[in-house]
Amino acid sequence: MSQFTARPPSALTIAGSDSGGGAGIQADLKTFAAHGVHGLSAIAALTAQHTRGVTAVHAPPVAFLRAQIEACFDDFDVRAVKIGMLATAEIVEAVADALALYPDVPVVLDPVMIATSGAKLLHDDALGALRTRLIPRADVLTPNLPEAELLLGRRIGAGADAENALAALRALGARGVLLKGGHLDEGDQVVDRYTDAATAFAHHAPRLDIDGHGTGCTLSSAIAARLALGDDAATACRAGIDYVHRAMRDAYRPGRSAVGVLGHLGPLAS
Repeated sequence: MSQFTARPPSALTIAGSDSGGGAGIQADLKTFAAHGVHGLSAIAALTAQHTRGVTAVHAPPVAFLRAQIEACFDDFDVRAVKIGMLATAEIVEAVADALALYPDVPVVLDPVMIATSGAKLLHDDALGALRTRLIPRADVLTPNLPEAELLLGRRIGAGADAENALAALRALGARGVLLKGGHLDEGDQVVDRYTDAATAFAHHAPRLDIDGHGTGCTLSSAIAARLALGDDAATACRAGIDYVHRAMRDAYRPGRSAVGVLGHLGPLAS
């Protein structure tokens, strides 16, 4: 008799690969593992990057991306999907078409547009496709402030602006929105704001003096992992924020820059 009695839940990340190991697919898989979820990946972009920036981006053929997604759903118990970097409109359309076959699987959409280094990761023509094809499919949308400003076409300069932006972002079609507050100056606190049809909260945490790499990727994949384990969206977001905060406390510096890579496995012992 086989020693394996049941298939564990799986979470699928559809995102870009980070050759430096701190963000993208690599961060997602480490985060899934830290939550006891089997990690699957469909690589939508290859990046040449390190802790000092992105030096090159290559998108594999769309047909190959579709083949990766189909292979994952064909063999695994996919309980949640995290979407990260999708460089072009064609890639966005392909991912939306693939996920349309699995309408009951929750989706966490991290609308990756600009790297921390300033490198542009989303083509101009992809923004419209993201708005119309993927945001309405998202159970949780997780923009940072620059991404929210691009999506809404307006500046978010204060806490009141962020509160107002939540409703506008939900109006784009996402069932839940977690607006990350790391880019907004609200003193010594970082305020992450969440809303859906039934719940709203503001999560306050001390601002850490860390230049962290891959925080957005890690947060969205932590939320996806918690959804795969059965949490509702609001609970998954709270748990994901706490996980990232602990991982930032355990950050380390493997590269030559001052940028830290999160300690994804450290929170297991916290």
